[in-house]
Amino acid sequence: MSDLYATQRAMRGMRRTAMQRGVIAILDVGTSKIACLVLRFDGPDKFSGGDEIGSMAGQSGFRVIGAATTRSRGVQFGEVDAMQETERAVRTVIQAAQKMANLRVDHVMACFSGARPRSYGLAGSIDLQDSVVTENDVSHVLAACDVPDFGEAREVLHAQPVNFALDHRSGLGDPRGQIGNQLATDMHLLTVDAHVVGNLLHCIKRCDLEVAGLVSSSYASGISALVEDEQELGAACIDMGGGATGLSIFMKKHMIYSDSLRLGGDNITSDISQGLQVPMPTAERIKTFYGGVVATGMDDRDMIEVGGDTGDWEHDRRTVSRAELIGIMRPRVEEILEEVRDRLDAAGFEHLPSQQIVLTGGSSQIPGLDGLATKILGQQVRLGRPMRVQGLPQAATGPAFAASVGLCLNAAQPQDEWWDFDIPVEKYHARSLKRAVKWFKDNW
Repeated sequence: MSDLYATQRAMRGMRRTAMQRGVIAILDVGTSKIACLVLRFDGPDKFSGGDEIGSMAGQSGFRVIGAATTRSRGVQFGEVDAMQETERAVRTVIQAAQKMANLRVDHVMACFSGARPRSYGLAGSIDLQDSVVTENDVSHVLAACDVPDFGEAREVLHAQPVNFALDHRSGLGDPRGQIGNQLATDMHLLTVDAHVVGNLLHCIKRCDLEVAGLVSSSYASGISALVEDEQELGAACIDMGGGATGLSIFMKKHMIYSDSLRLGGDNITSDISQGLQVPMPTAERIKTFYGGVVATGMDDRDMIEVGGDTGDWEHDRRTVSRAELIGIMRPRVEEILEEVRDRLDAAGFEHLPSQQIVLTGGSSQIPGLDGLATKILGQQVRLGRPMRVQGLPQAATGPAFAASVGLCLNAAQPQDEWWDFDIPVEKYHARSLKRAVKWFKDNW
């Protein structure tokens, strides 16, 4: 991704092409599973059923016509680790979804976790030459934001204007057409490791697919799991996946902060595997069927058959109490939640008017997690499920599919990004946005 601005604009162009064709695929590349949904766009008034949820749901524009999941291979901490293995998994899931949809897909939008995201809050302002704000003025004020030097090995994944101010009137979502003298903006910039993005793009292109957009999983999960009031007043979405736990904070319907921990459900499974001396698949099964984080008096008598296939009869017929299993799982869950609390404190989450915290992702389904999270994170914690969208199979409606559903909503109704505005950065071969900004400062 040598020229970031041109690449992102090209992706938006691909998305528009896919929308005109009426079909686009959604690809959620996770550590434990890879999910694919095929969407058909049939105009704004089609499929408007009675079960839609608010104006943010976006069901009026699309319907899910194909869905498939497969076990993830070659992905660690939400990042591609073994290219050929991941390529095989992506090909498998794309082919299965295409078969269900009964059509071929050329364009995909992908989301991923990990890649060590880092958030920046930027501000810029310009004096208006004409009293009426035009799209050109919006382009110039976005270019006037002083972009920090985030390093050569990182790329910008999201650059969203979250607020506009015209003279002394702040909180404007779209200033175009309004009258004033000075236009200012606040922008949220999210950077990620460039090699992670490059590996994912390369993997998808090896599968003969065109990338129509890249989105952070924590951002997509927040779109689908937070209700409209929570997005407006301020809320945090914690996406507890297999290899990474994503964290996003929303305010005024825009993401204003994002972070990621390299801890998730796989760490809990690994602890069970080591603590009980069982293979990882057995540990995953035990966690899924019998896991929890709050022990009661009954759990001492509730025995679990560990099983095994070592050939040693005594070893293979072992049993453990559920209280022992909870004793293994709880410290790791507490560690994840305490790490999340530290990140929220560092982001200044306590200053938001509403401090709602929503847990989603596959690992959020551990029994008793909401009660433990309330003790560690604060009072306003709830478990979140993704919004219902038309045609979504019942198997894909759980918290594990929050990022996939959020990416569907983002494909139908994308938020404005820096590269949606016609800023002539591509004419100047700049490595980073900083040089482009300097050019604008010198010339405007």
